[in-house]
Amino acid sequence: MKKTKKRKKIEKGEFGYFKSEKKRRLILTAILLGVPLFIFATMWAYHGTRNTIWTVIAAVGCLPGCKSMVGLIMIWMRKPMDSALYKKIRKHQGDLEMAYEMYMTFYEKSGYLDAFAVCGNTVVGYTSDPAVDTAFMEEHAQNIVRGNGYKVDVKILKDIRPFLERLDSMNLHQDSLREGIKFRPDSKYPDLNRDQLVKHTLLALCL
Repeated sequence: MKKTKKRKKIEKGEFGYFKSEKKRRLILTAILLGVPLFIFATMWAYHGTRNTIWTVIAAVGCLPGCKSMVGLIMIWMRKPMDSALYKKIRKHQGDLEMAYEMYMTFYEKSGYLDAFAVCGNTVVGYTSDPAVDTAFMEEHAQNIVRGNGYKVDVKILKDIRPFLERLDSMNLHQDSLREGIKFRPDSKYPDLNRDQLVKHTLLALCL
């Protein structure tokens, strides 16, 4: 008998995340809303009236489902990254720490990023969305990452060719980009190196 391979969960920052997350959040929201609604309907049928403590319990029980619904709507509005674009960028990734298919959110504005790469204090991203305010995204992402102790410079490009050229250059000069940077492992994530921690911080800003 053939052993069926367990499908690996697609994590945030990996290609295909939006599609996978839509399914996951849809199921989760259905469960979170379905359970209290089932309790409400069952208790109403049993007691013959809505005026019971079970109605209050069901109403309060709907709150996590409502919160999950908001997240579902936000992720549902996002279009998955074009597979041809992913393959094109992937060819230039080399040994760089990279993330793909992200929707970065701040209080004032949000924006879609196809990819970003991290090497030392250099963070370079690319967006195919012409509506993204790159200057705003750069400033706020940079401030937050620096606030976490990583003195990075963030640049987001809208043209694919300069982005790919930048990836090639970063791959070529990895040692010099990391030279002189002091790093103390994070006790919460002892297995992550500095580039991975910067990536982790940036992904925390994304849906």
